[in-house]
Amino acid sequence: MADDYRRQGFELERRIFELDIKCASLRAEKQDDDYLQNASAILDKLKSYYRQGGESSNLSKVLQDYTQVILDITFYEENKLVDQEFPEDCSPFKIQQLLQDLTEPEVLAGRLAPAQEVQSMLGLELLECLYWRRGALLYMYCHTLHQRKQHGLILPDKCTFVLCIQEGVRYLMRMLQVRNSVKLNDGVVLHDTATASFLSEGIFSDTHLLTMMYIGEMCFWAVKYEDCSADTMDRKEDRLQFRDIGTQILNKYVLACEGPLQGQGWNTENAKEILSILQ
Repeated sequence: MADDYRRQGFELERRIFELDIKCASLRAEKQDDDYLQNASAILDKLKSYYRQGGESSNLSKVLQDYTQVILDITFYEENKLVDQEFPEDCSPFKIQQLLQDLTEPEVLAGRLAPAQEVQSMLGLELLECLYWRRGALLYMYCHTLHQRKQHGLILPDKCTFVLCIQEGVRYLMRMLQVRNSVKLNDGVVLHDTATASFLSEGIFSDTHLLTMMYIGEMCFWAVKYEDCSADTMDRKEDRLQFRDIGTQILNKYVLACEGPLQGQGWNTENAKEILSILQ
């Protein structure tokens, strides 16, 4: 057991030093990028920690710092893809690489601390962010492909497109499920009825609302383009019920935006238009 832990600890240390090399290479492209500067500062702290013989009692903090580095570096790389409008030749490979990078903190936390819940090691906010970033990346990619289709260009492959949507929706739904919605009958007293309404629906931030809109849009695209037979998908039982999910999520979104958030700048026109098609 001790040897396993030591070996896995070395794996995390190795990854930190590999990320330091990668970060330095990316900073050569754009020295003044705020996210790369932040990643570099955290990496310096982590390298110092290991050179001083880091203690296992600080594993959770090390994993959280490591996760923040991953988030900062991948954010820079994602922005490059978005600025280049997802080049057709390299985007599929690069997206899978980014998804793998954003999955690694969760995998490492599970391996290094198998007796602990991943969310207790990484923290709720970082875990939410890891799911959000993976889902949002696939949303942006699918949005670009959808726009190309709208302008008469050919989608690379409709089945692959729908599978990307499915993966993105799964990540975004996991993001919404990281925190349990507050049950108003289990001893929680909230004097603000609007806050009570949000928390009971699992809406904890603007990002949660935006996630709902992203899910609704992606479900609409899937319904619109999903003409693959069951045989061309992995397994029929694995396919999401896009119409049902989109309808449920967007109804919650509209209720929140036209209820407690009315007048706060949240637009529901697109959500209502999608709902009129999905329902």
